[in-house]
Amino acid sequence: MVGMILRFGRRKLHTIISREVIKPSSPTPSHLQTYNLSQLDQRGTHVYMPLILYYPNHHKICSLTPNDKAQKIKKSLSQSLTRYYPFAGSLHTPTTPYIDCDDAGVVFVEARNDSHMNMSQHINDGTVGQLFVDDMFWQTSPHRASLVGVKLNHFACGGMALGVSMSHRIGDGSTLGSFVSHWASVARYGSTDHEQVLPFNPQFLQSPPATTNFLPHQVSDLNPRCVNPVTRKFVFPNTKLSDLKSKVVLPSTNGGSIANPTRVEVLTSLLYKTAVAAATTARSSSSSSKPHFLLFPCNMRKKFVPKLPQTTVGNLITGFIVMTRHESETSLSALVSEIRKQKMEVESVQSQELARQNIDSIMSRLGNEDLENVAHRFFCCSSLCGLGFNNVNFGWGNPGVASITYMSSKQSGSMLMDTPNGDGIEAWVSLETQDMKIFQNDKELLSFCQN
Repeated sequence: MVGMILRFGRRKLHTIISREVIKPSSPTPSHLQTYNLSQLDQRGTHVYMPLILYYPNHHKICSLTPNDKAQKIKKSLSQSLTRYYPFAGSLHTPTTPYIDCDDAGVVFVEARNDSHMNMSQHINDGTVGQLFVDDMFWQTSPHRASLVGVKLNHFACGGMALGVSMSHRIGDGSTLGSFVSHWASVARYGSTDHEQVLPFNPQFLQSPPATTNFLPHQVSDLNPRCVNPVTRKFVFPNTKLSDLKSKVVLPSTNGGSIANPTRVEVLTSLLYKTAVAAATTARSSSSSSKPHFLLFPCNMRKKFVPKLPQTTVGNLITGFIVMTRHESETSLSALVSEIRKQKMEVESVQSQELARQNIDSIMSRLGNEDLENVAHRFFCCSSLCGLGFNNVNFGWGNPGVASITYMSSKQSGSMLMDTPNGDGIEAWVSLETQDMKIFQNDKELLSFCQN
């Protein structure tokens, strides 16, 4: 189902109940008080990824009062921070190559809302950002040292929305998913040493002190692409994705065929194809001969040698770009074929150093283009499917909605996540307003969306 347009209003929704700092339940040992960021972490930006988890009030599952639930969440957060000790530390500048693990803690805010919990309303009236602490919502702050912020929102119906913000400087979407999964498991079982919690314990890579201060790469540095952006949610059921895969499996124009494309591959191709067509239509026809760029980030934990656990902390990602210049290159078969080809090449990136070099190569390639035009023809598609956000259970059931809404004001693209019931993918798509007007009415795109 096509979602509502997201707009940012400043209407006050919440009454603040309390504000406190949650510190680790045990102090960080002296030998762990400096956490050196890897070369890949240093490439990340100090921008806050926002995860929102909506929990309906299920009386039959849990009889705890809202205050009891809040205390349980805070206690388990404190316990979890003993394992995720860098998350309670400080980043003194956006480019500091290490985290001071000083147990400064995590800001935790509780707020009350007299309305009923309704994500569609928050999307419609543009108040989603107010469910997070201190504007830690796709924002970069050169003055904020904290790495994580949490806001617990209580609604009149007894439901809750938990807003968790994490700096991209310390980890990627997989790190955020592992962190909240560990935190919830501690809440359920009461201890970080419980046998059911141990599989969720974080893994840290040892990084030497930086001899070179790698400055963050920001795609937005190529020039802000969205002057007046809007974001919409599109839901693609698995039955429709199967239809889409069947369409792509047909023989391609070069005489070959595409064997068993993934849901993410075909959906990414469809979204990019539709976005390019919308941008071309919205602008002069003379722009159609200029290349467009698809950036596809990749989780490298299972690609590295040796393989790394999913719970490994950090920005363990690289990516690839697909450049298209002609309409024939944006057919679904052509795009899926190129994505598959690029993914196979990424298989050779088997270390952090090679991943960092690959990122530098991507930025260099983009930098060789006309920078003013690249930003206006750039589409980033990230997938967080399979990372367990829909299973974050603190003891009162899984969230009814779990989402990292893609609302960057400087970059067009999409964020893919599993639907709460696991029966499809929801895509949060951010585009320039004039492009979105065309994109959201594309007949082919809508034919694969939920009715």
